[in-house]
Amino acid sequence: MIELITTAPEWVIQLIITIIKIVIVLHVMLLGASGMVWLERKASAWMQYRSGPNRVGPFGLLQPFADVIKLVFKEDIVPDNANKTYHFLAPLISISVVISVYAVLPFGDYITLFGRNISLAVAPNMNIGLLYIFAMSSLGVYGITLAGWSSNNKYSLLGGLRSSAQMISYEICMGVSIIGVLMISGTLDLTEIVYKQDGMMWNVFFQPIGFIIFLVASFAETNRAPFDLPEAEPELVGGYHTEYSGMKFGTFFLVEYSHIILASSILTVLFFGGWTLPVKLEVLQSLGIPAYPGAPLTVLLQAGSFFTKMGFFCFFFVWVRWSLPRFRYDQLMNLGWKIFLPLALANILLTGIGVSVFNAYFR
Repeated sequence: MIELITTAPEWVIQLIITIIKIVIVLHVMLLGASGMVWLERKASAWMQYRSGPNRVGPFGLLQPFADVIKLVFKEDIVPDNANKTYHFLAPLISISVVISVYAVLPFGDYITLFGRNISLAVAPNMNIGLLYIFAMSSLGVYGITLAGWSSNNKYSLLGGLRSSAQMISYEICMGVSIIGVLMISGTLDLTEIVYKQDGMMWNVFFQPIGFIIFLVASFAETNRAPFDLPEAEPELVGGYHTEYSGMKFGTFFLVEYSHIILASSILTVLFFGGWTLPVKLEVLQSLGIPAYPGAPLTVLLQAGSFFTKMGFFCFFFVWVRWSLPRFRYDQLMNLGWKIFLPLALANILLTGIGVSVFNAYFR
């Protein structure tokens, strides 16, 4: 293996490394989504003083896999009057958008193997990484809207229309809320944004308003309660995926939980220092811990830091869902357009003043 790596052309080596990273990230995403299903059911049971899944595997850990097997063998029912092409494409669009965004997320810094510094992002050094995330995320609304329209069902259509209005409205708030982070960091590269937060200089301390707006907008973007109007079982049966069954429904289910992990990861990267540790590596080295850049121990510590922060937000998504009632539609729109958007614009003004004063008097 070492001889192959040292003698193969550079493009072959880069291709092999990229394929390996893609396989790892895809498996982490799928296992993470399964873990989120288990966490959702266990946490909701704990909050309601129930047992939750406890039959399939230890602590019910294999229940999500049993659910997948059930969905695979379920009959795929398509309404006679549905547009079968778009009915089939809608879940594929949704899952493709989510998977593509994982490509630019930096789960760690880099690891040194065979004399190479290998980045832990699938597509490293993308200097427009944040712009890419928002560009791809904005396409997610097409999957849900097409699912509602192609089903030829009034409930599904209403769910799709609600989703398009909700996601477009809160995408604006979400995009404006991170401009303060960009002004402080001076870059769209996610890795550079993480570097700027080293040593507990987390953006959440300098951008609390932007963080709150981004967090709430993430609930709207993932269609999670109290922003789950596109599904709204008491009103719309199941919303945009009412006419889906089998693995097509399972795909939408996978998209929702993958989107939670994605939103939690972006929150971690933008506001909580990403993979950075509470102390700098130099401090650990002074204590005799071999925490050097690229070393396996350092990679494990950084990955542990990232996934701990991300896991907290994943639990927070579940916690909020089982704690707060659903908004009315007018409340949803008022919150986005009349409260969050003006606040986000005011935050840009305050950040601009702060950055100007800092550059003039403290640099």
